[in-house]
Amino acid sequence: MMATGEEIAPALQDSWVDFWLFRFFVNAAGYASIVVPGFLLIQYFKRRNYLETGRGICFPVIKSCVFGSEVKSVHQEDGSLPPRAEPTESSTAQQVFKLLFCAAGLQVSYLTWGVLQERVMTRTYGATETDPGEKFKDSQFLVFMNRILAFTAAGLYCALTKQPRHGAPMYKYSFASLSNILSSWCQYEALKYISFPTQVLAKASKVIPVMMMGKLVSRKSYEYWEYLTAALISVGISMFLLSSGPNRHASTVTTFSGVVLLAGYIIFDSFTSNWQDALFTYKMSPVQMMFGVNVFSCLFTVGSLLEQGALLESVRFMARHSEFMAHAVLLSVCSACGQLFIFCTINQFGAAVFTIIMTLRQAFAILLSCLIYGHSVTVVGGLGVAVVFMALFLRVYARSRMKKRSKKLPPGETPVQKV
Repeated sequence: MMATGEEIAPALQDSWVDFWLFRFFVNAAGYASIVVPGFLLIQYFKRRNYLETGRGICFPVIKSCVFGSEVKSVHQEDGSLPPRAEPTESSTAQQVFKLLFCAAGLQVSYLTWGVLQERVMTRTYGATETDPGEKFKDSQFLVFMNRILAFTAAGLYCALTKQPRHGAPMYKYSFASLSNILSSWCQYEALKYISFPTQVLAKASKVIPVMMMGKLVSRKSYEYWEYLTAALISVGISMFLLSSGPNRHASTVTTFSGVVLLAGYIIFDSFTSNWQDALFTYKMSPVQMMFGVNVFSCLFTVGSLLEQGALLESVRFMARHSEFMAHAVLLSVCSACGQLFIFCTINQFGAAVFTIIMTLRQAFAILLSCLIYGHSVTVVGGLGVAVVFMALFLRVYARSRMKKRSKKLPPGETPVQKV
């Protein structure tokens, strides 16, 4: 009995260490060890009025990181975003080719990324007839790999192409970086507790909490079709989740963990997009934004991994399983390329076309996941998925119609009543 107790104790300790909430606080402590000293340094330089009194070889670096050039663009036309190329009749064939290229790039990048994400987080490596293999558990290392590739891709793009003069203080990227890291971590970690189709549908429903926060916090007004599509999305997701309830093998605690992690992903991701929108008041391109955010993401994740000793352990896991190394590298390449395709698509064809492509990608991702990994979806669940994506397409269509009508109306008039 004593021997059995000695064997159970390490197992309980390992399970507690691997629990997502414990890992979350450990990672947050690692980020705090970098953020807190950085915050104190920024406050010190500002109180010293370093911009006026500073001198020496470090002055340009400190000025760029803490103060920036303070050149802002109040209006979008001033250069915060590069002008979108409008298609012309003489280049219709070229525009069609570009659209197909961007659509194919987005679909291939993110469908491959989704399949690999589920493979890495839910399946074992090195399994044999006598050995069940082992799972990779450190989601933060995957976030680090993704950010390294994204940082490299954005840096090369900025070096090879002409970019606007950068004016934002570098430290302001750290806020979006932290929320981006945490949202990505929650996204990877959630796959340990819920299925990939459920995660995709949860992402599609992100519009609902965004509208709720906008109504409660910012007192924003929304149009009737926005409430209608949000209600349809809620109905569709409820149909999917309730129909798949009897087939679940997970416990209530496991299901609750998945829901909490998905909520964390949605909250952190919503903050990231809103903070990035605020940063675009400075003159910068989306690729400069991508570079700045990923600089801090690499710093935070590698610092936290080194403090925990998890970086070497993940590298050892790579050495033991070459298949995992290939999956992790390809996962990161797809993530970086996907971000570049996002900027290219929005720049060339606008946000509406991009949203349609990505909505189709989500539907294809659910189909691929069910085919490859054997997720079962009932008829009612399939109808629920169809309702969700029908609502998303309706949302894109209504928004595009509203933009066309608003251009025809005199200034100050609204095409429909808001509530």
